[in-house]
Amino acid sequence: MKVLYAIQATGNGHISRAKELIPYLVKFCKVDVLLSGYSSEIQLSYPVKYRFRGISFVFGKNGGIDILKTLKSINVWLFFKNVRQLDLNEYDMIINDFEPVSAWASYFQKKYCVALSHQFSLLNNKVPKPAKKPFLSHFILKYFAPSNIGYGFHFQRYSKEIYLPVIKKEIRLKKPIKKNHFVVYLPAFDEKKIIEILSKIKSTKWIVFSKHTKTKLNYGNVRVEPISSLSFNSLLSSCRGVLCGAGFETPAEALYLKKKLMVIPMKNQYEQICNAEALKQMGVPVLYNLTNSSETYIEEWVKSRTYIRVNYSSPHEVLNKLFIDFIKYNSSPYYVLK
Repeated sequence: MKVLYAIQATGNGHISRAKELIPYLVKFCKVDVLLSGYSSEIQLSYPVKYRFRGISFVFGKNGGIDILKTLKSINVWLFFKNVRQLDLNEYDMIINDFEPVSAWASYFQKKYCVALSHQFSLLNNKVPKPAKKPFLSHFILKYFAPSNIGYGFHFQRYSKEIYLPVIKKEIRLKKPIKKNHFVVYLPAFDEKKIIEILSKIKSTKWIVFSKHTKTKLNYGNVRVEPISSLSFNSLLSSCRGVLCGAGFETPAEALYLKKKLMVIPMKNQYEQICNAEALKQMGVPVLYNLTNSSETYIEEWVKSRTYIRVNYSSPHEVLNKLFIDFIKYNSSPYYVLK
């Protein structure tokens, strides 16, 4: 059996999950990898057969996606050319982690495409969402990377099609301790604004990971570091708490390590707004912006002793279900786009 594993390389979460799932997959089948997008800092450490520009989102510095820069970065002609030229005849199955080129190529070539992503879980009606559901955001989420069938990941098992987060090995092997520092990862905010606010909360040391610096810089009780998986994992396992965006992997890892967590969802990012709603229901404090008035709420959170307890498992269960459903699908002559 031959599988194409297609991964969206916008952000680091998709690649982190793939690094855990691919070793299990190669035990049962031959695996080729496709990457599209260009804003991940994590290396896959597995041969990549196909590399496409795809569609990526550009972070701004005011807490959200820069819509104008994102639109300018999208090469529609190149995208459809890639979709048309990607030949999937040699593959029995396409596993798709929110990657649009292979998803649409699968649709037009009538190949079995399985969504295996956090984004797929957000299409489930049982998943927490904001009271007002933006039609356009939901439409994009549904048709950005269409599939035959799918399995979602989320912070809790809201339905049988949703599985718990896949925690990477580097985190699972860590023995968490608590030192007097907090880890910060807010790539959609200007680091000057982050430093201005956190430097006023002097009861702890803040370590801010930034896409915009190449060396370590100190500003009183705030240290800014360039993104490094090794350093981030080490400091995450030894921190008292994590202040980050409402993505999926970093909050899940913080919860797994039993760290205090506070999230700030990115503006104009429906996925993060949904994640924030789910985390809020679990008891995680949520800020919707980073302003001078945020200082009081952050300081209260630093002093609090509230921790959310979770139990996240290995990826075996979802992969077993994936292969069972593939066998069932092969006995049916119908191709259904969901």
